[in-house]
Amino acid sequence: MAENLFHPEPAGKGLGADARTVEAIAAAGWSVLEGDVSLPVAVLRDSALRHNLDWMARFIAAYGVDLAPHGKTTMSPELFAMQLDAGAWGITLATAPQVRDAYRHGVRRVLMANQLVDRANMAIIADIQRDPAFEFCCLVDSAANVEALGAFFAKQGQRLRLLLEIGVMGGRTGVRDDAQVAAVVDAVRRWPQSLTLVGVETYEGVLKDEAGVRTLLRRTVDVLQSLRAQDVFSEPRILLSGAGSAWYDVVAEEFADAARDSTVQVLLRPGCYLTHDVGAYREAATRIHASNPVAREMAEGLQPALQLWACVQSRPEAARAIVGLGKRDAAFDAGLPAPALRYRAGDAAPTAVPAHWRLDAIMDQHAFLQVEADDDVQVGDLLCFDISHPCLTFDKWRHLLRVDDDVRVTGLVHTYF
Repeated sequence: MAENLFHPEPAGKGLGADARTVEAIAAAGWSVLEGDVSLPVAVLRDSALRHNLDWMARFIAAYGVDLAPHGKTTMSPELFAMQLDAGAWGITLATAPQVRDAYRHGVRRVLMANQLVDRANMAIIADIQRDPAFEFCCLVDSAANVEALGAFFAKQGQRLRLLLEIGVMGGRTGVRDDAQVAAVVDAVRRWPQSLTLVGVETYEGVLKDEAGVRTLLRRTVDVLQSLRAQDVFSEPRILLSGAGSAWYDVVAEEFADAARDSTVQVLLRPGCYLTHDVGAYREAATRIHASNPVAREMAEGLQPALQLWACVQSRPEAARAIVGLGKRDAAFDAGLPAPALRYRAGDAAPTAVPAHWRLDAIMDQHAFLQVEADDDVQVGDLLCFDISHPCLTFDKWRHLLRVDDDVRVTGLVHTYF
């Protein structure tokens, strides 16, 4: 394990008045419901985290592929460790600084699902690669990038491992046609001492329809087979990677045949499965359970683990309550937080909120809850919200509290955004 850079004394929102060390927080027995924690607070339900880790491990095993979860979702070393302990091959990341943070917290195998372009970012990776225990690869999709990487890493006396990225017209990054494939491959061959091509990658999440996704995935496999016939890859096991959080089932299906070849290692990269959500990814989960035979056989799907607790601070109108929760606390790009539970001092346990309660607007620190005039909601009530798009909720918190099913604090995780 590398140097431990966890904050020794957590500070900021979502903690109790006597917050000290991580260990003290875990041992304090704080209860969110009993007012031991300042609100709003982001929490992770331990039972849901464990369920989701186990669910994805079983799904991956059924297809004979490996998991390299995208760490940009949480940027939490403690959660990375949970994923690795549950059998993940390594961690996927998006930027050189993210790679550096993960390395400093013990991650030793990284797929950077992005191009490595400017000199300062190249220098970050070169510095980490001085550790022979560190395994790294990144994406390329242009001869110009290859030439820059070749020249830089030649000066460092290092070799950089590369995956050719396959893209689609109108999409994001990735080569569009065979001519671009050939140009990248030829450029890599000009730097035999500093660059090596080890596989092929794609990101299907830019597409919205299943037919288009499958077409892209099959093209990616075809490119891999074509390049293997040309003896382009320099390592005995070729990497084949894809899968964001919405289409990982289709990627597993399309890459399953390649995974049966012992010379190919398939890496799937969903990041949001660990915490899931009640928005965009729940919609994807509904599709997956309806169409994927492996998912259908698994009794229960992924569970939302990330929730926000906040307090009703005003009811200035009969049909409106103001909640102490805002854009600085929760994602709002893919749907507003959804009220799920209410708790009032003296209640035996939280209860489900009426189905018609909903947020209709959100500001920096306030959320507008629409209710009916005769609804029983009071200033001081605690509300629990489910969220859509975990990535943009995690990055609003320096730390999140882990809780049991009684909403008692069991620990804390840090984030590094």
